[in-house]
Amino acid sequence: MAFDKTDSDIAQAIFTVNRHAKTAPDNQYLYALKKEALVLMITQKRAEKIGLHFSKNPRKSQQQSSVLVKCGNYYFHMLPKKEDFECLEHLGQLDETYRNPPSRMNLKTAKDILSNFTGLRPQKKETAASQSTKSYKPRPVDRFYTPKKSYFD
Repeated sequence: MAFDKTDSDIAQAIFTVNRHAKTAPDNQYLYALKKEALVLMITQKRAEKIGLHFSKNPRKSQQQSSVLVKCGNYYFHMLPKKEDFECLEHLGQLDETYRNPPSRMNLKTAKDILSNFTGLRPQKKETAASQSTKSYKPRPVDRFYTPKKSYFD
C-alpha cells in the first residue's frame, strides 16, 4: 500500500498528536507516535535536525537539552542521542516568541495518518468485563442475634 501523504500533512498530524499528548491522561502511545514519525521523517530526509535547545522543563532540576527538528512548516523537540551533542550546534535558550502555525486537524485523523505512516498501533487494553470487579456483599445477619452497642444494652 502506497502512503501518499505530503510532508506538510504528516507534520500537521505530528503537531496535533503532540498538542493532545500534553494534556491526555494516557499519553504514552501519542508520544510514541510522535517520536516514531519524526525518526522516520529524519531517516527519509523529509525532516532535518536543526540544533540543540536547553529544555524548558529539565528533569531533576539539572540542565537538559533537546533536539530541534524542522518538519514541513513545523518545529518539534525530541530527546537527543549521544551523537547529536557532537554534530549539532547548541542554539541556547528556547525562543519563546516563535509559535508553530495553527492546525485544524482532529486527533483521530492525525492518529490514523501517523499510524499508517509508522505502522505503530495502540496496544489493546483489557475490557472492563474481563477485569475482576469487587461487588458489595452484605454480611450475613443472624435473625436471632442483634449486635449490642455496649455491655449494658
